[in-house]
Amino acid sequence: MIRPVFEPESLPIESTGARLPLVAAERLTPPGLRARFEQSLPWDPEPQEAALYDVRDPRRAAVLVPLAMRASGVTVLLTQRADHLSNHAGQVSFPGGSLEPADPTPIAAALREAHEEVNLDPARVEVLGALPDYLTGTGFRVTPVVGLVHEPFSLAADALEVAEIFEVPLSFLMDPAHHQVRVLRWAGGERRFFAMPYSGADASGIRAPHFIWGATAGMLRNFYRFLLA
Repeated sequence: MIRPVFEPESLPIESTGARLPLVAAERLTPPGLRARFEQSLPWDPEPQEAALYDVRDPRRAAVLVPLAMRASGVTVLLTQRADHLSNHAGQVSFPGGSLEPADPTPIAAALREAHEEVNLDPARVEVLGALPDYLTGTGFRVTPVVGLVHEPFSLAADALEVAEIFEVPLSFLMDPAHHQVRVLRWAGGERRFFAMPYSGADASGIRAPHFIWGATAGMLRNFYRFLLA
């Protein structure tokens, strides 16, 4: 199937999760997150975009979902990918990439990639666990590794891969009212995907809009489902 070229921000909003339940506030704290990953509770991940494109033999990849423990609350560290990259150029992403032969596990790959892309010291990351693998329409099987990031830590973007590093409150991303379902209709069919537009202020107080969508938003939606269980 031919993949259409489109601007996700311009597509119509089909629905939001405004009527869905909220995650309990204590679940969004470091102790609550640790406790949830120690539990084994049944929950259902969202349908994945790869089913639309019949992706076969996907490449293994891993991302780190870095949860920074700030004084004001837990935030999610995200990156805006450089425009020249061959995959997901210009999109909002978690630090991550393909597994390499030297990576013994997806956790090792996620920590290595985060260090390479944003200079996050693996020693500052307390790995909590992983969410189910996410199959992307671009041919990757991604393992989302979730970890708490302990202060103090410093970040620096690898200019070859990362255009910007920013943070979004976990409470914002786990509020289903901010989860949009957008739809693309074209001659070959339909595609629906999650989007979570965010326009919070950056470190200097300037409003900085970011359009979180696709696989990143899909993994965040699965994180919501996981925490809700």
